[in-house]
Amino acid sequence: MPIKSDRPTLLTPARPKSGTGDSAPCAACHVRDFAVCGALTPAELDRFGGEVHRISLDIGTPLVDEGEPERNVYSVTQGCLKSYKLLADGRRQITGFLFPGDFLGLTRSDPYTATVEAVTPATLCRLQRKELDQLSRAIPNLDRRLHELASEALAELQGQLLLLGRKTAQERVASFLLTLSRRAVERGSVANPVDVPMSRDDIADFLGLTTETVSRTMTRLRGQNLIVANKDKTIEIVDADALAKIAEGL
Repeated sequence: MPIKSDRPTLLTPARPKSGTGDSAPCAACHVRDFAVCGALTPAELDRFGGEVHRISLDIGTPLVDEGEPERNVYSVTQGCLKSYKLLADGRRQITGFLFPGDFLGLTRSDPYTATVEAVTPATLCRLQRKELDQLSRAIPNLDRRLHELASEALAELQGQLLLLGRKTAQERVASFLLTLSRRAVERGSVANPVDVPMSRDDIADFLGLTTETVSRTMTRLRGQNLIVANKDKTIEIVDADALAKIAEGL
């Protein structure tokens, strides 16, 4: 297991300063098409990439802490992160998971309203908030892309509110697995088996359940021959249609 670090590790600028005419590695980034920079022309990408730095996180390393001044925004290029808030009594509510292509900083929240921490080793592109503001004013394609991502994030939030407010434990777990599958496809990966890098504790804190309930529900779904849990932290969805019916409460 990688040695934990208290701070992200700065790697390199994402690419040379703008004006060099060399758009690599931004242009060759494997998540570019569905990330914030996906709508940019080569010239716009050259300008955008000149302000970006890549950072690396080990497992368990915080990217930002709740209450910390918001100075930077981030685009995930590899790995998985979780965002969470701690309640006054010490309980934790995970508000979301970030995967390659996801963007942290769509809403202005100074200070940060949640802690973001690496679930797996992760790399991200970091850009100062003030630089993003300047670039979005100067590059209409970037501004439109940010609005698109904000709309998608709002739709995800609405789905999460429904998940927590009205669904049973089995419906929540089924919905969670199907959402992971859908998001994998959106970022160019396979729908099945589903990569589930987070712990049962993390899943429970995201779904508003206890860890024991999550484990029992997974066991029940396996007993119904709907899923198979693999040793490599993936889950095979055996019957997607039946799982979707459970997720919808049918």
